Amino acid sequence: MIYLDNAATSFPKPACVLQAVTECLRCYGANPGRGGHALSVRAGEIVFETRQKLAALFDGTPERTVFTKNCTEAINTVLHGVLCQGDHVIISSLEHNAVLRPLEQLRKTGEITYDVAFVCPDDDAQTLRNFADLIRPETRMIFCTHVSNVFGTRLPLDRLAALAKEHGLLFGVDAAQSAGAEPIALGGQHIDFLCVPGHKGLFAPMGTGALLLGGDVDLLPLMQGGTGSLSLSAEQPTVYPDRLESGTLNLPGIVGWHKGLEFLQTVGGPLAVRQKETYLLQILREDCAVIPHLHLYDEMYSGGTGTVLSCVMEGMHSEETARLLDDAGFAVRAGYHCAMLAHTCYDTTKSGTVRVSPGVFSTKQQIKKLSFSLNQIAMRKKIC
Repeated sequence: MIYLDNAATSFPKPACVLQAVTECLRCYGANPGRGGHALSVRAGEIVFETRQKLAALFDGTPERTVFTKNCTEAINTVLHGVLCQGDHVIISSLEHNAVLRPLEQLRKTGEITYDVAFVCPDDDAQTLRNFADLIRPETRMIFCTHVSNVFGTRLPLDRLAALAKEHGLLFGVDAAQSAGAEPIALGGQHIDFLCVPGHKGLFAPMGTGALLLGGDVDLLPLMQGGTGSLSLSAEQPTVYPDRLESGTLNLPGIVGWHKGLEFLQTVGGPLAVRQKETYLLQILREDCAVIPHLHLYDEMYSGGTGTVLSCVMEGMHSEETARLLDDAGFAVRAGYHCAMLAHTCYDTTKSGTVRVSPGVFSTKQQIKKLSFSLNQIAMRKKIC
């Protein structure tokens, strides 16, 4: 099977990640921060070292780097933890349901309101104006994806951060598709909340994520419970990261993440990853441009960016195309990608799209084979 679904989760994981997880489970898989014995201390050291590596990668601080079970939990922690009655939020027209659904729930209960700013793929200035036009006195936050998980569109992060700062707004970022493939700096880009998954571009096992806090805003915890600290108090600790980390951490996942972050540096870091993935998708776009009946959603790549490519075979639902590719030995993602807003924005709600997302282990030969298989599907469709 040729795996081209790295936007969902990176696979295969590097050998060093697999080895580290196995060693953790066999040798020191105790509960970090829940005991003074040597195994617990060793586990706690690895957790802290991973915090340090994450903080260094994103220009954050270890004490304000919070582990979550995924990027969605990090996003929910922000939206439920900082918004108050009457607040207004602005999001983009390309948001994942991880952003949309918590806000919709808060809207339905009457707590907040939100608006959606249309993203113009080839016109960052107009995108910025679309956001600016929605700012009103009660606006508290701009929260947006960095890179669309469906179409690969990059939002003008620096300019949106500057807009938020100019108007005294909080700025949150869903980096599900960019963490590990785009340089991101909390301080340098004035990001208050950065939500990242571990299991995608950072090569960790599933069940890992993090929230990095760039500002000094306090968050209400999404849940309360044991933190390994202040155990004789009935109240949740106020110190970070304990305040937002109740319950046992995913130690094997975090240990794997530790090695995944090291692996990222051995392949050249985020810029090198983006360069390789963009190169492979450029080959795919050139090959697919001449395939009949195949529509590429590539107009948003004029800037040479984007690490996913969506396409639709004319007259065929995306799930059918993906099934035929599966039969040919390819793992790709089809359907709606948990992103109603993005598919509505690009009018693909009837068929969905087939999404191709290469990774660091993908090769030019694999991409060429995919192009050939797509052409074969198109030819059979033409004959029929």
